[in-house]
Amino acid sequence: MELLDDSVVPEHAQPVKQQAREFATEEIEPVAEEYFRSGEYPWDVLEAGMDAGLVAQDIGEEYGGRGFDLQQLLAIAEELYRADAGIGLTLMLASFGAEILEDHGTEQQKEEFLRPVAENDQITGLAVSEPESGSDLAGMRTTATKEGDEYVLNGEKYWIGNGVEADWVTLYAKTGDNEQNRYGNYSLFIVPTDTAGYEAEHIPEKMAMRASKQAHITFDDCRIPVENRIGAEGSGFYILAEFFNHGRIAVGGHGLGLAAAAIEAAWSFVHDREAFGRDISEFQSVQHTLAEMRTEFEAARALNWRAARKVENREQSGFWAAMAKTKSTETATMCAEQGMQLHGGRSILTDRRIARVYRDVRVPVIYEGANEVQRNLIYSQSPT
Repeated sequence: MELLDDSVVPEHAQPVKQQAREFATEEIEPVAEEYFRSGEYPWDVLEAGMDAGLVAQDIGEEYGGRGFDLQQLLAIAEELYRADAGIGLTLMLASFGAEILEDHGTEQQKEEFLRPVAENDQITGLAVSEPESGSDLAGMRTTATKEGDEYVLNGEKYWIGNGVEADWVTLYAKTGDNEQNRYGNYSLFIVPTDTAGYEAEHIPEKMAMRASKQAHITFDDCRIPVENRIGAEGSGFYILAEFFNHGRIAVGGHGLGLAAAAIEAAWSFVHDREAFGRDISEFQSVQHTLAEMRTEFEAARALNWRAARKVENREQSGFWAAMAKTKSTETATMCAEQGMQLHGGRSILTDRRIARVYRDVRVPVIYEGANEVQRNLIYSQSPT
């Protein structure tokens, strides 16, 4: 069955979508279960993705990338996550946060740090979440204290993709203490991971997206030059809020890919199994379940692609991005749960694709801002 068809994809994004599909079929699907079981970092698949021109290519051509726009990224995300969410996340995290540097960094910063990522010589990460705070961007405690021509970093970050593997990370840290304007207290910094005082270790074993690695980072009097600040001091919250509008469209694509995988697995199973002397697919309750899964998937996909156009055009970006992320990731959760039910007892076998998808869908409803926070944004930013 063809779920991720081109009918809603703009013409300019269709070639890279096809490229991502072929890559996912040839390079991800054959090793997805193996990497899920081992929990190892898929360096070989990442390198293949780099060779294929699918990693970090949203960076502009002037810095070595292909200049993919948001709709092209969404097209890629759907295909990679349909094949495997953990490996898909690894490929998409290789340049996570680099867009911030491209939009707000100096030319010197871009040449030194952005170009190597675009040219696939380095990978990076975005360090925002903390052990005691995830979605509250104005509640982070890691500090960056200015001393002469340096900033001294102290604190912790948690759930940081590539925190161990990256060559540098974009750090979100507190630089002010203005109670009247909590949002103006934060700034963004480039932090090379070989800087003294930067320590990172992998978070213990995860139940989902096991081929993607997240880290616990500690900063202990970690010193970086003032030149490593991105944008003006105190602008970090506002820059990050804009960045996440784009990111949430991509996360919606994560949900769509996972939902497609769940529907495919369920459809295949019920059309290849008998019960009570009949093919399972002949039971009306099974048909209704599959119909509901397909309907919700198509609704989520239509919303996500419409939201991509809205965000690209800066039309109420926060509102549309929050709706797309919420609807798509929750549709994936519903499809995975129903798919498990249709598989019956076999759903809990670890070699089943549906079991892997069922675990993975628990993650996108949380990252890039938990869906409870997205509902706050949808309400507060609704047009009146």
